[in-house]
Amino acid sequence: MTDSAPGTLVVIGNGMVGHRLVEILRDSSWRIVVFGEESRPAYDRVALSSYVDSWSSADLELTPLTGCELRLGEKAVSVDRERRVVVGASGVEVQYDALVLATGSVPFVPPVPGRDLPGCHVYRTIDDLDEIRATVEAADRPGRHSGMVLGGGLLGLEAANALRGMGVSPHVVELAPRLMPIQVDDGGAGLLKRLVEKLDLTVHTGTSASSIERDGTRLIAKLANGVELDLDVVVFSAGIRPRTDLDLGLELGPRGGYLVDAACRTADPRVFAIGECAAVEGVAYGLVAPGYAMAEVVADQISGGSKVFPGADVSTKLKLLGVDVASFGDAHATTEGALEVVVNNAVAGTYSKLVVSDDARTLLGGVLVGDASSYLSLRPLVGKEVPAALLQPGGAVDVEMPADAQVCSCHAVTKQTVTDAIQSGVACDIAELKACTKAGTGCGSCVPMLKKLLTECGVEQSKALCEHFTYSRAELFEIVRATRLTTFTSLIEKHGTGRGCDICKPAVASILASLGNGHILGESQASLQDTNDKFLANLQRNGTYSVVPRIPGGEITPEKLIVIGEVARDYGLYTKITGGQRIDLFGATVDQLPEIWRRLVDAGFESGHAYGKALRTVKSCVGTTWCRYGVQDSVGLAIELELRYRGLRSPHKLKSAVSGCARECAEARSKDFGVIATENGWNLYVGGNGGFTPRHADLLVSDVDTEELIRIIDRFLMFYIRTADRLQRTSVWLEGLDGGLDHLREVVVEDKLGICADLEAAMASHVSDYADEWRGVLEDPEKLARFTSFVNAPGTPDPTISFRAERGQRVPVQLGIPEVVR
Repeated sequence: MTDSAPGTLVVIGNGMVGHRLVEILRDSSWRIVVFGEESRPAYDRVALSSYVDSWSSADLELTPLTGCELRLGEKAVSVDRERRVVVGASGVEVQYDALVLATGSVPFVPPVPGRDLPGCHVYRTIDDLDEIRATVEAADRPGRHSGMVLGGGLLGLEAANALRGMGVSPHVVELAPRLMPIQVDDGGAGLLKRLVEKLDLTVHTGTSASSIERDGTRLIAKLANGVELDLDVVVFSAGIRPRTDLDLGLELGPRGGYLVDAACRTADPRVFAIGECAAVEGVAYGLVAPGYAMAEVVADQISGGSKVFPGADVSTKLKLLGVDVASFGDAHATTEGALEVVVNNAVAGTYSKLVVSDDARTLLGGVLVGDASSYLSLRPLVGKEVPAALLQPGGAVDVEMPADAQVCSCHAVTKQTVTDAIQSGVACDIAELKACTKAGTGCGSCVPMLKKLLTECGVEQSKALCEHFTYSRAELFEIVRATRLTTFTSLIEKHGTGRGCDICKPAVASILASLGNGHILGESQASLQDTNDKFLANLQRNGTYSVVPRIPGGEITPEKLIVIGEVARDYGLYTKITGGQRIDLFGATVDQLPEIWRRLVDAGFESGHAYGKALRTVKSCVGTTWCRYGVQDSVGLAIELELRYRGLRSPHKLKSAVSGCARECAEARSKDFGVIATENGWNLYVGGNGGFTPRHADLLVSDVDTEELIRIIDRFLMFYIRTADRLQRTSVWLEGLDGGLDHLREVVVEDKLGICADLEAAMASHVSDYADEWRGVLEDPEKLARFTSFVNAPGTPDPTISFRAERGQRVPVQLGIPEVVR
């Protein structure tokens, strides 16, 4: 702005682009007022389909805004440009010195008769997904539900993926002759269609819906080609339109959007527009990266600068329904004289096309489907000389990226900016690069390139387990396995230095245990364990322990329930049912543990390993035994898996679950390995976890029978145990694995490394050698001697432990709360 002093900046719209603008200006002297129509803070719409994974909007929320007045749930209903006032739905009026329109877009709903019927939805917001979910859950149909997505573009396939996550078999209807007609060509779309149809999608291209009718509780969609679809839900995701419903009297672009110049300024010098609602010099963009660039332009302009919109990189790379898709530059070869170099490998399921100039010297663009690993190397080369190797069959794509190439298109960060931050010492890892350059904080697709640049600049993260071992945990595992060493002392003497610490000792103990070196409290391991493992129970805040007997699959007889109740009553233990379908008994002292175990073991229980870095539970729904939606015996499989993998020591705890149908009542996709029943067998998901940083598991194999499922789980678990770092959950391990899920699939499914037989043998050895650790203590007087509160007075209660009463049970005393006699 040209005014001498900033005043009030009003931003209408609290989406990703409006949020970005406020983030840039939060330390400025502007008073910033944001009108947000939705009642929740700004969230990541790009990742909207992932909301179905957890149904937690908090997982999508962007960084909370500071330094502004955020009016959530307050729709801006009018703007008086003469008085420079924005009026909210509640009647509030805010005067502005500068106004930024960031109203985004609205879904385009084709004029199909019946589009307003109950059960018809759009796909744009979290509220939309909640409404779709409610429709699906209310549908009265046995087995898997059926849905239709009208639109086979990027958003349409995202919507189809969301429906799949809700247990719906989607029909995707696209008017164009191919899927994703804007991003990919006929060849790429053909492969994409073949790949997604393997994932329970039915694709209808070259047609549209002519009508939607209600038939009782169902919807009947009639397609223009004569096909009729029997549906539970319909989702319109056929594109977007700039949202310009505020009547400001401003000129619009030829295809909608508030018309702005290169400074993102409308005809009114005090009014700007950014994001999907803007038409920059007549062009509207539907991607977040151009919107971020506009936000930076406006932030500079109202701060007295002269930055202008640099144009947009409309390249895209995404994983749709597990299929990699990428396009960049002139993907459709519209440049005069453009040549195409195509490699279509139907066997491998990959398609790649490079578009070059007529002299084959300049890279113009490309399309990648099935394998988009070369995208990060190729996209920055658009407009530059193409390496000759790329034009040869099987040519290398790992080419040198020029310094001015854009690494992060979301925030327009170049390779030079990233390498300068690394070489100056400002950033030595991904987290520091994100903080100082903003690269990797948008869609995240550039993070692999950031890792590569760190390596190219000579930055190596230490893989040493601790100061006593220069090896990683995975390397130590192989050393122990190859040398057959059975004690920590012998290992550190030959392959380490010093006497060890609280990092390497438990890690080595875990390695020794996973390789079958006797009882966890045996001579070679007892002194290395953490407190929980030393006493085979979980230490609590007041110095007592909790006892968790194993209840495979959550199935338990009345007789066993009675025993647990009697033990809890006789020892005064606080009793709670856990989230993993087990019963936890809290408040046992060390000397009471063997007595409690003996009664439980005599009743047929064994250790639940709640204290160990081992398999905790295999949770299950009731499956076909009781549930009308179940398609497989989830309880039987959960019990079989839990009994197979019980006691399996690993780098971190392991959790699992089995769901008997796609309704996912056991929450299998939030587990380290989860199984979901299908009509044809089982789907296996790996690498999920809840906790501090939740992650949904990825689909490894689908529709396998029980024998094949167990074989692959055996391989997966043993490969993880052998290669993961200390205290590394499967989720973090998988994300850091070179090649990621694809490499894991090659190793444990396709046996690319030829080690599957060895992995299976290792698991077979574990299964055959398993012995209950509680029983092992009870049968060994030397081990029993460990369980005493006071060596010189066995059986004497610890006077420092006291309790108070709460809701009829004993709980630890807290400061200021009266205790009860122990």
